[in-house]
Amino acid sequence: MMATVREGVELSSPRLSARILIYHLIQADPGRDRKECCSRSLLIWICSWSHHSQKAVTPSSPCTPPPPDVCGFSCGIRGHVCCNRKTPVIAAGMDEQALLGLNPNADSDFRQRALAYFEQLKISPDAWQVCAEALAQRTYSDDHIKFFCFQVLEHQIKYKYSELTTIQQQLIRETLISWLQAQMLNPQPEKTFIRNKAAQVFALLFVTEYLTKWPKFFFDILSVVDLNPRGVDLYLRILMAIDSELVDRDVVHTSEEARRNTLIKDTMREQCIPNLVESWYQILQNYQYTNSEVTCQCLEVVGAYVSWIDLSLIANDRFINMLLGHMSIEVLREEACDCLFEIVNKGMDPVDKMKLVESLCQVLQSAGFFSIDQEEDVDFLARFSKLLLIHEDDDISSNIIGFCYDYLHILKQAIMLAVMKKLTYDEEYNFENEGEDEAMFVEYRKQLKLLLDRLAQVSPELLLASVRRVFSSTLQNWQTTRFMEVEVAIRLLYMLAEALPVSHGAHFSGDVSKASALQDMMRTLVTSGVSSYQHTSVTLEFFETVVRYEKFFTVEPQHIPCVLMAFLDHRGLRHSSAKVRSRTAYLFSRFVKSLNKQMNPFIEDILNRIQDLLELSPPENGYQSLLSSDDQLFIYETAGVLVVNSEYPAERKQALMRNLLTPLMEKFKILLEKLILAQDEERQASLADCLNHAVGFASRTSKAFSNKQTVKQCGCSEVYLDCLQTFLPALSCPLQKDILRSGVRTFLHRMIICLEEEVLPFIPSASEHMLKDCEAKDLQEFIPLINQITAKFKIQVSPFLQQMFMPLLHAIFEVLLRPAEENDQAAALEKQMLRRSYFAFLQTVTGSGMSEVIANQGAENVERVLITVIQGAVEYPDPIAQKTCFIILSKLVELWGGKDGPVGFADFVYKHIVPACFLAPLKQTFDLADAQTVLALSECAVTLKTIHLKRGPECVQYLQQEYLPSLQVAPEIIQEFCQALQQPDAKVFKNYLKVFFQRAKP
Repeated sequence: MMATVREGVELSSPRLSARILIYHLIQADPGRDRKECCSRSLLIWICSWSHHSQKAVTPSSPCTPPPPDVCGFSCGIRGHVCCNRKTPVIAAGMDEQALLGLNPNADSDFRQRALAYFEQLKISPDAWQVCAEALAQRTYSDDHIKFFCFQVLEHQIKYKYSELTTIQQQLIRETLISWLQAQMLNPQPEKTFIRNKAAQVFALLFVTEYLTKWPKFFFDILSVVDLNPRGVDLYLRILMAIDSELVDRDVVHTSEEARRNTLIKDTMREQCIPNLVESWYQILQNYQYTNSEVTCQCLEVVGAYVSWIDLSLIANDRFINMLLGHMSIEVLREEACDCLFEIVNKGMDPVDKMKLVESLCQVLQSAGFFSIDQEEDVDFLARFSKLLLIHEDDDISSNIIGFCYDYLHILKQAIMLAVMKKLTYDEEYNFENEGEDEAMFVEYRKQLKLLLDRLAQVSPELLLASVRRVFSSTLQNWQTTRFMEVEVAIRLLYMLAEALPVSHGAHFSGDVSKASALQDMMRTLVTSGVSSYQHTSVTLEFFETVVRYEKFFTVEPQHIPCVLMAFLDHRGLRHSSAKVRSRTAYLFSRFVKSLNKQMNPFIEDILNRIQDLLELSPPENGYQSLLSSDDQLFIYETAGVLVVNSEYPAERKQALMRNLLTPLMEKFKILLEKLILAQDEERQASLADCLNHAVGFASRTSKAFSNKQTVKQCGCSEVYLDCLQTFLPALSCPLQKDILRSGVRTFLHRMIICLEEEVLPFIPSASEHMLKDCEAKDLQEFIPLINQITAKFKIQVSPFLQQMFMPLLHAIFEVLLRPAEENDQAAALEKQMLRRSYFAFLQTVTGSGMSEVIANQGAENVERVLITVIQGAVEYPDPIAQKTCFIILSKLVELWGGKDGPVGFADFVYKHIVPACFLAPLKQTFDLADAQTVLALSECAVTLKTIHLKRGPECVQYLQQEYLPSLQVAPEIIQEFCQALQQPDAKVFKNYLKVFFQRAKP
C-alpha cells in the first residue's frame, strides 16, 4: 500500500475544528481582524476540546442564546455559545424537529418539514458548514442525519462549489479526510448506504479538484486507509464512484464534462494508475482468504477500470494466476469470472485479442474449468459462459465454437437441474402457519418458474426429457422418498403445462412425442397411489395437477373413478387438514365442470357421497362442519352442475334438484322462526348468518343453468319458485335486516336471470319490504335490482315502476337530505354513491324506453325529478354522476324535445338544460385534464347536439341572440361556436367544445 502522506493537509480533528471556528468568526464579522479571530477561536477551541474530552456536547445540551453578533447562520441553523458549567463551547446545531422527519417511520408532517429544511439548507450560503462540522465531529449518531449531512455537502459540491472561497474549499477537503480518518477508529462500520453516499461525495470532489487543486487525491486517501479493512472498503467504494462519474455511459454528460473526464483519465494514467493497480494487488493478496467481501469489491474495481487503463498492468502472470486461484474459491469465483470477462472483452487489436483468448483458454483448460460438473452452481455457470462467447470476430471465436455447443448443452442441463433443486421445499417450511419466510419462498418459486419458462423456449425437448426423468424416478419409489422431492416432481409436471403452452389445454394431441410423454406421466400420477402420500403439499399438488390436465381424462376416461374417489374420501374433501379440504372443494368443482360430459355414470353416486357436506350447520348444534360456508358454495355449485348437465329427463332433474334444495328450505323456515324469538344479539347475528348461507347455497346451484340448459328446460322452475316463497318472508324480519336483505336481494338477482317473467309476481312485495327503514347502503344495493328488472322486462314492468317510482325517490331524497357532520367523510361518500345510483336508475328508465314512467308522475313531480338531474349535472363535483345526468338529459330531449313533446318541456330546455351545458364545464371543479370529466363533457356535447337536432334553427338563434351574449361571449366566438354546433360530424363539435371551455376558463 502507498504510505505517502499528503503535503499541505493536516488530518487531525482538533485542527479541523479550529479552522471551522476561525471561519465562523470571520463570517460573522468580515471586518474582524483575522489574527484576532485566530486567537479567540484558539482559546475557545482549547476550552471546548477540554470540555469534550470529559463529556460530549449533544445538540440537546442546555444552552443560552448567544448575543446577536455571534450568530452567523440563518435558515434554521442555530450557532451559539454553550453555557454548560460556564465552559465556553461553540456549538452549531441543526433544526432538531426537522431532523426527526428523516426517520423512515416519521409521519408525513415531519417528512414535509425535513424536506423543506433540506431545501432551505441548499439555498443557504453557510448551512453546509454546519453539516461539515457535524460529520467531522461525529455530532450525530443517527444514520439518517449523517446521510442528510452528506446530501447537503453533495449539493454544495455539485452546484455551488465555484462560489466558495479557497478557505471554504479547503474546509470541505479536510472535513472529508477527517471523516475518513474517524472510520478507522469507529467500533462499528457505517451503514452501507452512508458509505456509498460518502463515496459519491468523495468522487464529486475528485472530479472537481483533481486536475487543479488536489492532484495527490489518491495518495492522501491511501495514506489514511493503509490496509485497514474498513478503510479499504471505503477506498474501493470511492474508486467505483469515480469510475461511475468518469465512464458510466448511462450518465448523460455535457461536452465540457466529457472533455474534462477524458483529461482526468489521461492524467490518472500518467500519474497514479500504476500505483492504484499495485494497491489492488496488495488488497487481493492480503484479503483473498480472510475477507471475501473486500476481495469481491476489489475484483469489481479491477473489472471496471480495466476497460480504460493499460491492459498489461492487469493481463500478466501475477494477476491472472491470482484470478484463476479465485475461481476455485466458491465465494470469489463469480466476481473473478466477471473480472476475467472484462479483461478479455477490452477493446484491442484483433491479433492481440486472439493471443489473449488463446492463452486464457489454455490456462482455463489446464486448470480444469472446461470439465464442469452438472451440479455446479448455476450462477457461476452463467457467468463463466460469458467468457466463451465474447467476440463477434469469427477468427477469434472459431477455436472454441465446437466446445460452445457442447458446453451450452451442459449449461442448459445444469441450469434446469439447479432450478428443479431450488424449487424444493426445505424441512423448516411451515405449511400450517405460513409466515414471512414462507411467503418469500413462494415468491422465489415464481421467479424460478419464469426461468424454467425461458429455458422451455430455448430447449423444450430438453426440458420435457429432464422433467420426465425426475418425475419417473421419483414416482417409482414415492413411498420411501421425502415429501419435498415427491412434491417437486409433481410440481414440475404441473409447470410443464405453462412452460410448453398449447391452445385450449390440448396437451394430449398434436405433437406425438410430447403428448405421449405427458400422457405417460399423467397415467403414472393417477395410478401410482401417490395421492395417498401423508403430506399436505403432495396431496394438494396431486389435485392441482389432475385439474390442470383435465383433458387427459377425455383421452383415458377409465381413470376418472379413482380420481373422483380421491376427491371424495380422506385424501380430499375429508382430509384432516382444513387447508386441503378447502382447496379441494374448489378444485373438485372445476374438475366436474370441465368433465361434465363424462360425469353421467357417476352423478347419483357423487350426490349421495357429498350429502353430509351439504348440510347447513346451525350455530346451536355444536357440530363443526368439515367445510366452511365458502367451501360449501363450491360443493352446491358442483351438485347443481351434475344435475343440470346430466342426461336425465326433466322430471328426474327436477326431483334431484328438489332433493338438493328441500333440506335448505326446511332449515331456513326453522331458523327464521328462531331468529324472530331470539333475544341475545350475538345469537341473532349467528342465526342471520346461517340463514344468509342457506340463501347463498340455493343461489349458487342456479349458476349451473345456461342458455342451452335453462331452468324451464330442466323442469326446475317450480323448485326455485318454492325457494323464493320460502326466502322472501325474511325481508319482513325486524332483526338483522342488513344481512337478510342482502342475501335475499342476491337471490332475486339470480332468479331474474333464471326464472325470467315467472319472478315478476314476487317483485312488488319484495320491493315494498326493502324500501322500509332504508339507509343509504340499502338503497344503493336495491337500485341495481330495479335497474335489472327494468332493463330486462321493460314494458312488462311499467305498471310496477309507475307505482313504486315516487316511493323509491322519496326514500332516496329522505336519506340525501339527512344532516351529517361536516367532516364525516364516510357519510359524504355514502351520499355520493347513492346519488350516483339514483341517476343510474333514471338513466335505466329513460334508456329502456320507459319515459312514460316519469311523465305519468304528475307535473310537479316531473319538474322536481328534472331539477335534480340539472343539479347533478352542474352542482356536484362528481364527473361520473355528471356524465350520467347529461346522458339522461340528452335522452329526454330526444324523446320530448320535438314539437309534439310535453307542454312546457321546450321552455325547460332553454331555461335549464342549455345553461347546464355551459355552467357545468365552466366550474373550477370541472377538471378537463381528468379522463372521467372529459367523458362528462362528451355527453354534454351530445346533449347540445340533440337539442339542435330537435329544435333546429330556433336553438341556434337562442344561443346567438340570447344565451351566449348573456355570458359576455365575444360575437366572433359565438359565431364560431354555432358553426361548430351545426357541423354534421358530432366528433368535430366534441373536440371544439373542449377547446372552447379550455379558452373560457382562467
